[in-house]
Amino acid sequence: MTDASRTDPMIAIAGLQKTYKSGFEALKNVDLTIQKGEILALLGPNGAGKTTLISAICGITMPTGGSIKVGGHDIVREAGKTRRMIGLVPQEITLEPFETVLNTVRFSRGLFGMPSNPALMEEILKKLSLWDKKDTQIKELSGGMKRRVLIAKAMAHEPKVLFLDEPTAGVDVELRKEMWDVVADLKETGVTIILTTHYIEEAEAIADRVAIISKGRILLVDEKAALIERMGKRSLTIDFDKQLSAVPDSLAAYDLVMSQDGTSATYTYDTRADRTGIGALLRDVNAAGLSVRDLHTAQSSLEEIFVSLVEHDTDQTTAASAGEAA
Repeated sequence: MTDASRTDPMIAIAGLQKTYKSGFEALKNVDLTIQKGEILALLGPNGAGKTTLISAICGITMPTGGSIKVGGHDIVREAGKTRRMIGLVPQEITLEPFETVLNTVRFSRGLFGMPSNPALMEEILKKLSLWDKKDTQIKELSGGMKRRVLIAKAMAHEPKVLFLDEPTAGVDVELRKEMWDVVADLKETGVTIILTTHYIEEAEAIADRVAIISKGRILLVDEKAALIERMGKRSLTIDFDKQLSAVPDSLAAYDLVMSQDGTSATYTYDTRADRTGIGALLRDVNAAGLSVRDLHTAQSSLEEIFVSLVEHDTDQTTAASAGEAA
């Protein structure tokens, strides 16, 4: 195997477009590469194009422009090969209620023309903590267990790529974290995972990279940690030893945000700046005759970054529309 082949992406998307007969552009020149064995979190508001993008990669929706390759195979010209490489876990729970867990997973494998493999079925069900439920009818399972069955179905034909569309929607926090462990275990086997989610903490917990999509366009793709470091802001909260009625005029330049009870103020600064301004702020706080009881900092979360990016995209679109109208 050559060095080049080892570095070829598992999924390569170039100039992808999807325009419906109504004229609505669901995807606009999307470029995206996903490496083998990584977990990519695809974040975006409702209607952003997440489901359309997944459907296009899976061969469910036909693109109107651009190209998609999975494992080096074109999804249009080599549809049979690419579909066998992909497992899809839909958001909706669509399972036959009177069928058993084991038969449900076996049937899914058979749909792809794969030979019977009892040992693999046992391995998959044990990995998903479903083996003791193998003879249980689907209708008797909890919502969380049904989602595990959906993952087992998607894994039954041994795909190289697994799409998880809102896998923990409607699941309680404890079970959500259990599902994160399941996803991490799947990654260890070399499976490439693309996750769509509304839960920002889900992306923070398990993703290697984050892609943010809005209005059919990819706004940003970056390593999760690098994204927070590059675009995030850090805040310094100063706790005073007495209540203040307002921020002193001498500190107005720092844009401090006073707490409701007047006992603390928060200063936000850019982590990328050459100087944070913290030293000057603390000197000026002291010069103002204020006694500091405590200091603590916090890093902005992916949620804050996501919201700011989408709002910026919305503002730009509104401004462009206004310009065209003028």
